[in-house]
Amino acid sequence: MQIGGGITSHNARGWLDAGASHVIVTSWVFREALIDWERLKQLSAAIGKEHLVLDLSCRRRGADYFVVTDRWQRFTEVLISPENLKRLSVLCAEFLVHAVDVEGLCRGIDKELVLRLSEWSPIPATYAGGARSLVDLEEVTKLGQGRIHLTIGSELDIFGGTGVRYEDVIAFNRQLL
Repeated sequence: MQIGGGITSHNARGWLDAGASHVIVTSWVFREALIDWERLKQLSAAIGKEHLVLDLSCRRRGADYFVVTDRWQRFTEVLISPENLKRLSVLCAEFLVHAVDVEGLCRGIDKELVLRLSEWSPIPATYAGGARSLVDLEEVTKLGQGRIHLTIGSELDIFGGTGVRYEDVIAFNRQLL
């Protein structure tokens, strides 16, 4: 189980001690629209990078994707790029990347973002946003070259959705093993 929301260097260890395998952090490591490298280093050192997931939820601006914070309302100056992903990867185990422009709409994934993540991320990454069917799961697996995971939210039947059955997702993942 991974937990996120309000994670800081002061409470992260408590969540791990309570049974979480990872903590997910976003806004706390961003200040003044930039990465607060000292906070990120402090958190990574306090719990070990192997327990840290960095949320790089982003929105498109022109041809680029920028990290957004504060409930996805505030653009940062942090670009999703090969250089930034490489630099950040030394301090965490995984990236969680919500494609905010399509998140919750159930109209399909942002294929361009999935492609960029599969080419650029040096560590595991989980993509979230817009998934509405098993076709999207197949597409992320194909475009992501098996390196990008997918979060399916509101269309999943266990969350009240009608587009994706939980049993079908399990069967799909088992065939990959």
